[in-house]
Amino acid sequence: MPAPASYVAGLGRGASGFTTRSDIGPAREGPSAEVIAEAQAKRGEEAEVDPDQFQDPDNEYGLFAGTTYEQDDEEADKIYDSVDQAMDARRRARREAQEQLELAKHRAERPKIQQQFADLKRGLSAVTDDEWENIPEVGNLTRKKRRRDERTFAVPDSIIVGDRSKNEYENSLDTRQQENGGFETPADSGTLTNFVEMGQARDRILSLKLDQISNTTTASSGTSTSVDPKGYLTSLDSVIIKSDAEIGDIKRARMLFDSLVKSNPKHGPGWIAAACLEEHAGRMVAARKLIKAGCEQCPKSEDVWLEAARLHNNEDAKIILANAVQHIGQSVKIWMTASDLEHDVKAKKRVLRKALEHIPNSVRLWKETVNLESSITDARVLLSRAVEVIPLSVELWLALARLETPEKAKAVLNKARKAVPTSHEIWIAAGRLLEQQADVVPEGAPPKTEEERNKALEVVDKTIEAGVRELRRHQVLLTREQWLKEAERCEAEGSPRTCEAIVKATVAMDIEEEDRLDTWVGDVESAESRGRVGTARAVLAYALKVFPDKKDMWRRAADLEKAHGTRESLDAILSTAVVYCPQSETLWLMAAKEKWLAGDVPAAREVLERAFVANPESEQIWLAAVKLEAENGELGVARELLVRARTVADTERIWMKSAVFERQQGQIEMALETVSTALVKFPKFAKLYMIQGQIHQSQKNYAAARASFAAGYKACPKETTLWILASRLEEADGKSIKARALLEKARLVNPASDVLWAEAVSVEERSGGAVQAKAMLARGLQDCPASGVLWSMAIWAEARPMRKARSVDALKKSKYDPVILCTVARLFWAERKIEKARQWFERAVTTDPDLGDSWAWWLKFERQHGTEEHREIVRSRCVTAEPHHSPIWQSVAKDVGNRGKSIKEILEIVADTLQ
Repeated sequence: MPAPASYVAGLGRGASGFTTRSDIGPAREGPSAEVIAEAQAKRGEEAEVDPDQFQDPDNEYGLFAGTTYEQDDEEADKIYDSVDQAMDARRRARREAQEQLELAKHRAERPKIQQQFADLKRGLSAVTDDEWENIPEVGNLTRKKRRRDERTFAVPDSIIVGDRSKNEYENSLDTRQQENGGFETPADSGTLTNFVEMGQARDRILSLKLDQISNTTTASSGTSTSVDPKGYLTSLDSVIIKSDAEIGDIKRARMLFDSLVKSNPKHGPGWIAAACLEEHAGRMVAARKLIKAGCEQCPKSEDVWLEAARLHNNEDAKIILANAVQHIGQSVKIWMTASDLEHDVKAKKRVLRKALEHIPNSVRLWKETVNLESSITDARVLLSRAVEVIPLSVELWLALARLETPEKAKAVLNKARKAVPTSHEIWIAAGRLLEQQADVVPEGAPPKTEEERNKALEVVDKTIEAGVRELRRHQVLLTREQWLKEAERCEAEGSPRTCEAIVKATVAMDIEEEDRLDTWVGDVESAESRGRVGTARAVLAYALKVFPDKKDMWRRAADLEKAHGTRESLDAILSTAVVYCPQSETLWLMAAKEKWLAGDVPAAREVLERAFVANPESEQIWLAAVKLEAENGELGVARELLVRARTVADTERIWMKSAVFERQQGQIEMALETVSTALVKFPKFAKLYMIQGQIHQSQKNYAAARASFAAGYKACPKETTLWILASRLEEADGKSIKARALLEKARLVNPASDVLWAEAVSVEERSGGAVQAKAMLARGLQDCPASGVLWSMAIWAEARPMRKARSVDALKKSKYDPVILCTVARLFWAERKIEKARQWFERAVTTDPDLGDSWAWWLKFERQHGTEEHREIVRSRCVTAEPHHSPIWQSVAKDVGNRGKSIKEILEIVADTLQ
């Protein structure tokens, strides 16, 4: 019997209805969900439950996610967590023991390679040096680099002969050469072509044609042309040959501009563009015709008239501009262009005066008219009329004041001030005028005294102050920065007192009281960087009036005068500074030093005596007095001062200077006694141990010197210089091994000390171990990757082709250390790149002017490649910088034989010493 309509075979096993290709008719859809559920119910099967049917539509994560988490819920969670932890702890010991057992079993089955060879490595401890050296080298056992057998083949003789003939050249002339120098060239017809005769004929025809059209009159025709036969071919180079694309572009642009001027004939820029296009195309007639039409269509367009004047020659341009002023007589540009077209000064004046009749309020026209006047009287008359017509023009008032006499200029400026009360330029001009009058002496009168001149200059200050008040009253609020710019401009134009008056009146404007000092210091640095010393000096003077007890400000003022002022101004600053800051030792010492450098030794002594009164226990002042007396040959007085200083100011540095003084005078026993006494008082002062050890070493008493240095680095283990001196002592005694051991010990006490690493490398180099020195240098760079000294040694240790690349790495790693900058300069010097070397030496000494070796290298370079002027610049700048550090500089400067020598002399000695 047939199956029911809803029957699907295998429906109980999850099958669904489908139709195969063999079925006839359209494919039937499978039964619906309701039919399937009904059939499953008849068979007694349970329908599948959809897991999402009970899901809360407002909560897609969980049924209870929206509920409130209360305190009892939290307490329940804590109880469950504690139960979980207790259950886990009960089984933890057993679990961990099982894991350890499995791990041990795994390692026993699969041990590491390191563990497999552990017994063999322990056996290496018994290998002797001879056995170690006799271990054979391991060859290359891999197949990757094995050389393949080279296979050779016999080359045929034909290839060898062909290659030989391929590179041969014919070195014999053609037998068919003719007597006239030509060669025979066979053609299809069998004729011969002589290229020499063809070239001669071409030149002959060209010369005949040029002769025919030359500027000579022939007897037959009687006509003449303007063709230059000599410049004819040259002029052909200037002919612009346009391509088809350019011609097409010009045609399209012409059509567009033609449409533009026809659709909007009153648009001036369209006519100008169309005329420029024709000019570019080389059609000047069409361009002039277009611009003429533009002038007719746009008679009020200034640009169209100016373009028309440009496209025509000079005479036609004058006519065009004459027509232009009929339509737009108020155009200043047209009148100025018309004036420029005139070559005669009278004609220019006539045009400008006619322009002033039409435009009397144009400042530009008045200025051009005045500039054309050669007589001051005529210019003054013109400017008088100009300020009547344009009373608000500050420029014209100031020009008139400059042309008047001082008395009349005052009246002019007063009128200007009333006419333009908001102009600060008028007040500044008044101040500058008063400053000029202060220096003017009437004929027959005696010269002004300093007091009279200062009294006259005080009027400048009052005038500027009144000007600032008046401007504020008229709501003209210039900022402090604008006033300072005006002050700098006055200084640049030669009015220093006006500059100072502006600074006094405005430098304190708009500043909070607690920010005044920092702001003024910034103003000083900014002005000095721009070369405006007068402005910087005025700001400092005002700041010192407000803060007279600031030592740093006095020091900055003294440095400014030392760099840009005179010796008298520096003395005046320092004399005032020590009055306001009597406890500042630096200011006293600067004052005494300047007196000494000026050659006034008694005045220097007087300054130091006053300094003793103000600072009786000052170590620096005592030592300065000792140095002053010792440098001037008063050795007894210097020794007495040192004795008094040790009593009054009992400091370690005074004891050290006492020992150095005795050593310099040759009193070795006295020096040793002084050092011994000082070491009892100051056992932690490293320089005393250095002096004692160096004295013993100079006497060849190595045992005593060794004991001194040993006591020193035990008492002061952080002093690297002591370790280095002890190492050099052992090296001088022929014990390089002990020197290395001392430096190793020093590096343990002072880790990351590039000086100690550099000394260790030098020890290896001096002992002849280049390989050991390079290895030591590599270790040092690992420990001190930013050390300029070590990187410099690394650069010079490389081969010459590699030094440049090494220097680039050094600059990056050391962050442009001055030692590296000097090294790079020396590299450029070696490559004979003179200007680059000079620039890098400049960078080195600018980065750190205290390094004396950099100055010495620069001087040595200038000796070889520079002029005497270059060398003198280096010497003077080095004297100003007063360097004190660098290895070779210190060794030369502290040498007993160089006692009393100036910085310039020490610089020359160091330059001679450098290699």
